Amino acid sequence: MNKQVILTLEGVARLEEELNYLKTVKRREIANRIKHAIAFGDLSENSEYDEAKNEQAFIEGRIATLEKMLKNAKVIDDEDITTDVVSIGSTVKVLDVETNEELEYKIVGSAEADPGKAKISNESPVGRALIGKTVNSEVEVIVPDGIIKMKILDIKK
Repeated sequence: MNKQVILTLEGVARLEEELNYLKTVKRREIANRIKHAIAFGDLSENSEYDEAKNEQAFIEGRIATLEKMLKNAKVIDDEDITTDVVSIGSTVKVLDVETNEELEYKIVGSAEADPGKAKISNESPVGRALIGKTVNSEVEVIVPDGIIKMKILDIKK
């Protein structure tokens, strides 16, 4: 059974863009590299050919993964997102109770998670703790460093 992939509309667009790029630009680039490497002759000791074939295998695997993700996608539409409770697609402003630091996270499916851009997975410890909570709720999140206490300040689409 294929696992359902939860994506926002933005996530679907990003994956479709990557898929299109891989199928058009990257496939053509690799085919040209392979053709160029074959022109050198003996393939048994041709590292350029081996590298190009390995990259081709990687790209084809990524294409298959992206196609599967998009086929099994459950798209979260902006209309489905409420500001009453934290859900996938919500942007949540929280207060770290101990450091008094305000943080903002967008809750996304695991396929879109990018902690560097404050996009956290609904399956992550923080994401799991926030899902279903309301403004002014306090949550405790068990993380490798211990426990973080957060208070939800705001929920936006």
